Amino acid sequence: MHPYQDASRPVDERVEDLLSRMTPEEKAGQLFHSMLMMNPDGTPVTDTDGSMLPLTTPDLIEDRRLTHFNLLGTYGAREMALWHNAIQEMAAGTRLGIPVSLSTDPRHAFTDNIGASFNAGAFSAWPEALGLAAVGDPELVLAFADTVRREYLSVGFRTALHPQIDLATEPRWARQSGTFGSDAKLTGELVEAYVRGLQGESLGKDSVAAMVKHFPGGGPQKDGEDPHFPHGKEQVYPGGMREHHLEPFRHAIAAGCSQMMPYYGQPIGTDWEEVGFGFNQGVITGLLREELGFTGIVCTDWGLLTDSSIFGEPHAARAWGVEHLSVAERTAKALDAGVDQFGGEQCPEVIVELMASGRIPEARVDASVRRLLREKFLLGLFDERRYVDPDEAAETVGRADFTAAGAAAQRRSLTVLTDGPLPLSGRPKLYVENVDPAVAAAYGEVVADPAAADLAVLRLRTPYEERPNLFESFFHSGSLAFAEPELTRILDLLATVPTVVCVNLERPAVLPEIAERAAALIADFGASDEALLDVAFGRARAEGRLPFELPRSMAAVEAARPDVPNDTADPVFAHGHGLSL
Repeated sequence: MHPYQDASRPVDERVEDLLSRMTPEEKAGQLFHSMLMMNPDGTPVTDTDGSMLPLTTPDLIEDRRLTHFNLLGTYGAREMALWHNAIQEMAAGTRLGIPVSLSTDPRHAFTDNIGASFNAGAFSAWPEALGLAAVGDPELVLAFADTVRREYLSVGFRTALHPQIDLATEPRWARQSGTFGSDAKLTGELVEAYVRGLQGESLGKDSVAAMVKHFPGGGPQKDGEDPHFPHGKEQVYPGGMREHHLEPFRHAIAAGCSQMMPYYGQPIGTDWEEVGFGFNQGVITGLLREELGFTGIVCTDWGLLTDSSIFGEPHAARAWGVEHLSVAERTAKALDAGVDQFGGEQCPEVIVELMASGRIPEARVDASVRRLLREKFLLGLFDERRYVDPDEAAETVGRADFTAAGAAAQRRSLTVLTDGPLPLSGRPKLYVENVDPAVAAAYGEVVADPAAADLAVLRLRTPYEERPNLFESFFHSGSLAFAEPELTRILDLLATVPTVVCVNLERPAVLPEIAERAAALIADFGASDEALLDVAFGRARAEGRLPFELPRSMAAVEAARPDVPNDTADPVFAHGHGLSL
């Protein structure tokens, strides 16, 4: 037994022993956090046509020596556990047997965007982060994160690529549903609870490491476009609120978050270098490390180096400000900036070449590998936590009490904007749209014609613009206003029958006409039909308060400053609005 394999020795001693035994190729492999898919039956992918991911699991683990992976796709709990054990067995057969660290984007809510999150599937279903913010209760967030921890642990996820604590200050920005809204103070309180729920008081064998994102705050994007894409790369601060966007990250660091992810954005008009944050030494080393005192792992957002295509998307590397640099030059600049690991990339040969040429000293690579290995040891991956029990996973994921807690949180998060006839009583004749008629039948008599109904229940989504790029189409961007002929169709229904309108707010919707004419208006941030109808009929209590304001017009949105929270003129509903039923 080598010292690094001896669980009785101190973690730092084990790290140094393992590091001393590693080749440059093995060290380089640690610096990449790539993506994997699995077969639905729980077996690793050993053959690929290259359409989604270019390399197979053995290619990455055995040949390229990677040990950090982000699982794409939704599967059964038992199958995920079986797959996790299979890839751990594959890693155990490598020269040093370094275990795999498995990560995931959020999996406990309703949004399904392969670039950011997955719907709950087998896991317990809770409101989106915006819904947790609508409730505003740190104890609820602590309970939620603890549930996430226990469900993740059972299938082998040891790193959560969340929470996302950007401030939702630009109403058009596509990533708001994953945030806690526009309030920096509340976001700071909730992220502390979230990190404690995932990690505990310190990182250990029962923890899931929290990768907090997106440093230094991705909300203030010019025109609300997202920096996944070239037309959204500019991050601006016309209101001078840069420090305000840092406040939640100070709380995350104080709570002991293990990892941090810089965003893609390119700061414009500041004293920072005008390069994406993953390449920005002033931001990562100067601000995050030296000023804020963060000592954990810094992992870039996905795909900064190699211009790999995602669904045919051009310029997929998102290397804003350094597009002209070669892959090796980009890699060196990010390492110089203070990055430890590259998300969504798998080119360790570039690191080996940089070390061989002397451009990057091996000691610099060692510093990052040391952080990455230390976390594996702390999480127990070298010891009792290497494998999971598929039977336990099947029993834990979606467990009845977890599911019930999530369902209760959905009801609490519903936000009543106007109440009109609420709460409803009796068994009215109901006309429903975007509501399951079988569910509605438990509350009233469902009719097919709105003219024959006593009441209608209409569920809507926040409007967005269709974008031609397939990958970008998953990120709902652009106008927040209901367009014609849809708006007229909605208003005609509201004129025909008293209507309870529920709008799912993944971003702030512009809906003054709907708000004026609906019999009642409710906002949801991820809630089932049962949750909505329970609140409407007084069987459950809605507690939500808007986590951002709802603008009156797109002109007001366009005139607002993207870094300033709740900055639109004369909003229809102000931040914090909500009625109690």
